Amino acid sequence: MTGSALDGPVAPLLAAAAAGDAAAWDTLVDRFSGLLWATARSHRLGHSDASDVVQTTWLRLLENLARIQDPERLGGWLATVARRECLLVLRRGDREPPVPADEMLERIPDQRGPLDLALIEAERDAALWACFDQLSDPCRQLLRVLMADPPPAYADVAQALDMPIGSIGPTRSRCLGKLRTLALQSGALAPEDAPDTVAAGGGES
Repeated sequence: MTGSALDGPVAPLLAAAAAGDAAAWDTLVDRFSGLLWATARSHRLGHSDASDVVQTTWLRLLENLARIQDPERLGGWLATVARRECLLVLRRGDREPPVPADEMLERIPDQRGPLDLALIEAERDAALWACFDQLSDPCRQLLRVLMADPPPAYADVAQALDMPIGSIGPTRSRCLGKLRTLALQSGALAPEDAPDTVAAGGGES
């Protein structure tokens, strides 16, 4: 898939997909699947549940292809649908008996992607992820969504996490600062190796 197809206007793709163009549909899937997976993972779903959320979200779009009023905000629409599906899965899980620990470990492979290639060296992955797990839930959710590939626009992130768009940048900086501090305190990161800021995905819309 070419970069121009993934980065270009959404409206022509949406119109073509609604008309039955399989290639246009595939391009939409390639363009937004990273955001959907990141949204599901930000809610700490296992791989199976996250996969169900992603598939259900695409089904909802398929059912509403001709009803999308603002195609250029499709990412936000998809993120909102995915977030609602995540909450439904979590509520359903509260009503179901707990899964045995050994079965849960088999069901949930490690889905963590690279947080920042300049920061994380292979031999320190485990220690840094341990620091990541010490962050607050909002920080972990935000950073996981910003890890999506391709990086989501801040407008999509705001809808995925139901947070004001203006708070994303400052919150991201604070969370990365906390992560850096934890990494330094734990010895997972040496002072001379730690930049003042750590980049994560995401960008202004």
